[in-house]
Amino acid sequence: DDWNLPWEGGCRCGATRLRVTLPPLLAAACHCTGCQRMGASAFSLTLTLPAGGLDVIQGEPKRGGAHSEGVYHYHCPRCDSWMFTRADMLGEMVNLRPSTLDDHGWFVPFAEFFTDEKLAWASTPAPHSFATVPEMADFGPLVTAFAQEGSRPRPT
Repeated sequence: DDWNLPWEGGCRCGATRLRVTLPPLLAAACHCTGCQRMGASAFSLTLTLPAGGLDVIQGEPKRGGAHSEGVYHYHCPRCDSWMFTRADMLGEMVNLRPSTLDDHGWFVPFAEFFTDEKLAWASTPAPHSFATVPEMADFGPLVTAFAQEGSRPRPT
């Protein structure tokens, strides 16, 4: 296992802590205007994980963000750090903000989404770009390629 799991992380204030126990399926940047607004940034970063691979080990995240039907953004109840997202459309997957990991310097986006909404100056090194969100049929090959070529944490 070259993922060097488990990983731990948490919010900005330390009140909420997480543990990742399964390898990510994809590393991505999302340029949609919703992510720009919620993250107060040019894009959001995400690690897509099997839902069973993310455990809250301290604290109890609260639902925040857009409060959209079928999309659930979770934040620390004390500092409001955006930590992860669950969505009905993701099924048994969860999107973790990689910056919540204690060691996140290895993270590099492998794909970027909603590039038709990106700020003109915003760029990432992602080798795969999509104007919106990829078709479901595109995710299988993308996940397979990420498993072979995606960045990994350094051995400890």
